[in-house]
Amino acid sequence: MTTLDGFPPELVSADLADSSVTVTVDGTLYPLDAVYGAAYVLIDRAYVLLDRTQTEAGERYRVTLTPKKPEADLPAQLRPLVGELAAELLAGAWRLKIQAENRALIEAVTMRSTSGAMGAPSLDDLESFDFSSEAFEDPLGIALSWEEKYGKKTPPAAGEGPPSKDAPKAGEG
Repeated sequence: MTTLDGFPPELVSADLADSSVTVTVDGTLYPLDAVYGAAYVLIDRAYVLLDRTQTEAGERYRVTLTPKKPEADLPAQLRPLVGELAAELLAGAWRLKIQAENRALIEAVTMRSTSGAMGAPSLDDLESFDFSSEAFEDPLGIALSWEEKYGKKTPPAAGEGPPSKDAPKAGEG
């Protein structure tokens, strides 16, 4: 196992023989959903293995990343993967915290938008509605069908329509 420059050796270790790097994540700082989200971002470029262990200090996750296309300079390829994983862990944990703090507001806005601005109509409102009254005013003719608005076209009388396929053309015959 080797270390990668810029990362604490107790948290990040690289195995150049296996072309992999392992990052240890503190479960008290980063929820499991944040770990899943961070790992998901990398699955297009690396194989991801997640492992959970319980220690005296709390829960820890080990995230092992192996590039799908290893390059000659493996440490230079592994460093950006670890850096992106760390950034995504932080972003994921922050998003989950914001979501938890604003859960009531998010639910209220969602309920309001799905039930309508005036609230959901009750069955009593529908019972009292008079469906027999005249139609509403429609000065622009929006509610009219095509035939009502422009008039239904009648088919041409015999001999007045366009020539059929079998009829001789002008100058023939």
